[in-house]
Amino acid sequence: MSLSSSLRHSNSEALSLSQQSTQYLQKHTSTGTSTIPIAFISYPESTELWLMYEKLLLSCLRTGDDKAAHLCIEKLIDRFGATNERVMGLRGLYQEAVAKDDAALGRILHEYDEVLAEDPVNTPVAKRRIALLQSLSRTTDAIDALTELLESSPTDIEAWTELSDLYLSQSLFPQAIFCLEEVLLVVPSAWNIHARLGEVLYVSATSGNESADGKTLAEAMRRFCRSIELCDDYLRGYYGLKMTTDRLLSAFPDNSKAAGQIMSTDNGELPMPSTATVRRLNEKATSKLAEITRRTTDRGYNYAEVVAAKELLDKSTQTKQR
Repeated sequence: MSLSSSLRHSNSEALSLSQQSTQYLQKHTSTGTSTIPIAFISYPESTELWLMYEKLLLSCLRTGDDKAAHLCIEKLIDRFGATNERVMGLRGLYQEAVAKDDAALGRILHEYDEVLAEDPVNTPVAKRRIALLQSLSRTTDAIDALTELLESSPTDIEAWTELSDLYLSQSLFPQAIFCLEEVLLVVPSAWNIHARLGEVLYVSATSGNESADGKTLAEAMRRFCRSIELCDDYLRGYYGLKMTTDRLLSAFPDNSKAAGQIMSTDNGELPMPSTATVRRLNEKATSKLAEITRRTTDRGYNYAEVVAAKELLDKSTQTKQR
């Protein structure tokens, strides 16, 4: 879950960090009996040092090295205290990771409730509680908790994004779309959020209907266009643009009045795009996806996304050949 931490890294990076944990912890562990914190007598105090402990903690938990993870927690508690909000959140994460069953997770949830009863604005613990509710499949409770969190922290883009995902999992498309729009009010140039909004709009337009919703598909197309305008090589943006324009061209071909008509804008809605415009965007997306899939080795694209792009191009080619 995205609320677990802002420090993310790949599986290979996590394994590499975890393998270094023993050496790192030994290097920064006191062997003397002085009551003076070791940080002040053997190595310089720095933000990077403690961020490294957090990274090590997360990596050790991901790789199952609970012993080293516990040492990292002890280091952080010794330095910042057990009542530090960030440390409390990390300690909760550790406890969740080593919990043996749902009963143990229930006890941890009760501890979170007690902490928040005394300090309702303890954001790290509140987010851990939300993550735990999700892991216990209590989605409705997680949605309620996120809504409450956002009342006190309305610009928390991580919380808005997570809430959007939860609404989407319940097929509550208008609410999911609203949450992403709130994110864009805070970070209007986030190309990945524009693309994500386009994806949610596309799913909304094509879910449970015999015919696609043209207006929603057109809005999805505009979001994908904005995404690639902000980031020219963004694969997900071009993938979404290709997928959406394919659907528009299929649902509203040249002989359809709906494809080229200009809808009334009295209510502030944008007009439907012309078939010619949709076709040009489709050709642009097809060309760019083909280019990206040919040069993936030197651009660091996600392998699964590249495979999906190739499959979309192949499917489109087969459809045209028919």
